[in-house]
This record gives sequence, structure tokens and C-alpha cells, in this order.
Amino acid sequence: MPKPELNRRIFWDVDYDKLDYDAKASFIIERVFERGDVPDIRNCRRYYGDEQITEVLLNAKFLPEHRMHMASAVIGKPLKEFRCYTLRQSQPGLYPY
Repeated sequence: MPKPELNRRIFWDVDYDKLDYDAKASFIIERVFERGDVPDIRNCRRYYGDEQITEVLLNAKFLPEHRMHMASAVIGKPLKEFRCYTLRQSQPGLYPY
């Protein structure tokens, strides 16, 4: 398959032209779900497939809370199965005053 067309702003800290889509699949999938728009997520799902995306997202160490909810809806898994959700629950933040 041809490489997915992802927005360059998602990978602002790395050289976009040198991305290895197969060797760095988990990095790319996590970054797209963390910072990408809906078209970026669709292109990522087309390229990698739902099985690989589900595996990567369930084992991700960090996703912002609103992106975690979106990922849960996209892959059809409850939040309790996400590693980043259980890590966040075990390390509560400070109380907002």
C-alpha cells in the first residue's frame, strides 16, 4: 500500500520525510491518535488496519483524556482496557482548588 497522507504538523519534532511507517508503526499510530484530525485517523486506519491499531492503542502509555475517549469509540473497546487509563487511575493528580 502507498504511505498514508498524514498532516506534517503531527510530526513536528521528527523529520517527516524519513519516517519508516513499518518499523515505527506504534509511534506513528499513537501520535496520529494524540494529535491528528479525523482524516488523519482514517488514513492511519486504512494503512495499518484495525487489529494493529487496537493493539497499539490498548498498550499505549499516554493519551490525552479526550483522545482516549475518542480512541475507545473508534476501536470499540471500553476505557478500562486501555493501559493509559489504568495508569492514570493509579496516579491521581492534585485536587483543583
